[in-house]
Amino acid sequence: CCFELKLNLGNNVIVFFRSENIIWISSLGFHHPAGGYKKIFETCEELNEPIPAVVVGVIPEWLSGSLLRLGPGLFEVGAEPFYHLFDGQALMHKFDLKNGHVTYYRKFVKTDAYVRAMTEKRVVITEFGTAAYPDPCKNIFSRFFTYFKGIEVTDNCLVNVYPVGEDFYACTETNYITKVDPDTLETLKRVDLCDYLSVNGVTAHPHIESDGTVYNIGNCFGKNMSLAYNIVKIPPTPKDKSDPIAKSKVLVQLPSSERFKPSYVHSFGMTENYFVFVETPVKINLLKFLTAWSIWGTNYMDCFESNETMGTWFHLATKDPAEYIEHKFRTSAFNLFHHINSYEDDGFIVVDLCTWKGHEFVYNYLYLANLRENWEEVKKAAMRAPQPEVRRYVLPMDVHKEEQGKNLISLPYTTATAVMRSDGTIWLEPEVLFSGPRQAPLFLYHLMPLNICHIISQKIFLIRLNQSFEFLYHCSFRDTWVWQEPDSYPSEPIFVQTPDSVEEDDGVLLSIVVNPGADQRPGYLLILNARDLTEIARAEVEVIIPVTFHGMYKP
Repeated sequence: CCFELKLNLGNNVIVFFRSENIIWISSLGFHHPAGGYKKIFETCEELNEPIPAVVVGVIPEWLSGSLLRLGPGLFEVGAEPFYHLFDGQALMHKFDLKNGHVTYYRKFVKTDAYVRAMTEKRVVITEFGTAAYPDPCKNIFSRFFTYFKGIEVTDNCLVNVYPVGEDFYACTETNYITKVDPDTLETLKRVDLCDYLSVNGVTAHPHIESDGTVYNIGNCFGKNMSLAYNIVKIPPTPKDKSDPIAKSKVLVQLPSSERFKPSYVHSFGMTENYFVFVETPVKINLLKFLTAWSIWGTNYMDCFESNETMGTWFHLATKDPAEYIEHKFRTSAFNLFHHINSYEDDGFIVVDLCTWKGHEFVYNYLYLANLRENWEEVKKAAMRAPQPEVRRYVLPMDVHKEEQGKNLISLPYTTATAVMRSDGTIWLEPEVLFSGPRQAPLFLYHLMPLNICHIISQKIFLIRLNQSFEFLYHCSFRDTWVWQEPDSYPSEPIFVQTPDSVEEDDGVLLSIVVNPGADQRPGYLLILNARDLTEIARAEVEVIIPVTFHGMYKP
């Protein structure tokens, strides 16, 4: 099972992509070109048909499939701009590899948000950081009453794509997912998960088991304004080939620490036997969401606030049977978007997280105006932002009240602690594995959520470790390799294993690279040997490829 991690190393911001003991990394160097990176935040056109790529090198015969990725591709509608990185309309990309040949294709996902915007030539549905307003062509009374129609949630699925049974769905973080054809990239249908589940939205980072079971988590606004977090399960494809989403269900409900203000949920952890949910102080003001949204035209970002005094809560639930564990785990306030890894060891659950110190919402720094600033202004903004840290928390499962004041953690390879207080809560202190120094150009890209941090990355690293994952942070590096080219920006590397391989690093890394200043073929699919980052091949195309967030390889 692969996992991801980012950290500082010398003068580089680094993103780890790891399978067992092998790590592949995307990195941002300290120095940065004057502004070529801004082109990856510009609107592009979809393609009418796949275009052939110019292949340099030899693609392995066994590598036959598609690299699918999602991100924003339309950054304005008519004269109306989108303001936040997560507002641009969803564009799906595909590199097809077959018999040594490669084609590139991209199409906009035809969501309601996209179709209506293109029809009316304006922003019609409120996005993450961009508010939609009533049609200015209507009279004042029509515009006034439009505000009272209620909340219209976006279906702009620009974040990720994942399989459900035999189908594929593009997603964002609302209750809508969009079924797409991975071959033609056609939009097939919109699915409202509220028709099947008691959720008001789910994350774009589900866990998918080997049999195809999908687990996810989302907020639930229940009766009498009660709040909870529901972990949901979508089963594998049934024998009768019916839609597995129709058989989805809520497995277990986790309580909210505040009645009117649920925490923002971006991801969660899962071990072999447990679910791990970290409830942070970044909150959604539900009353503002339900009232001011309709009346005053606010957006998602306007409804977020932070509550440093609540700190951070860790919630646990068992998988089978699915039951909430009543232990109260608490720690100080921090920001969290992506879990690195969670695993069980000798009666403890080890949770590694990519955090930001304090409670300020990191997404405040991802407005497009900030990302498109001149480099000196970008550096100034970076200095004002929260500092990133990679932290390890350890949660004891065998807890007894008579052990108040005692460190309950006995694992020999970590300094993380857990101490029971007199009120029965268990206070957690982390082991800080890595802490980012305030070096401005580096720090900015720590601000971005995992994977997004390498929208302006310039390197891919490979580090092979001497010891197993459990000792990852205490072992020395044996060998290090780097792939880098001037003014080139690789996306997250995705590992594809060689069929019937034995060694865990036997395979290739796939990354979409953009060189905005190139005279010819500025975008390409890069294929690297996963063992040493030597280039196997690249497939170059005569188009700029805008920023992508997440994706997958489909054999």
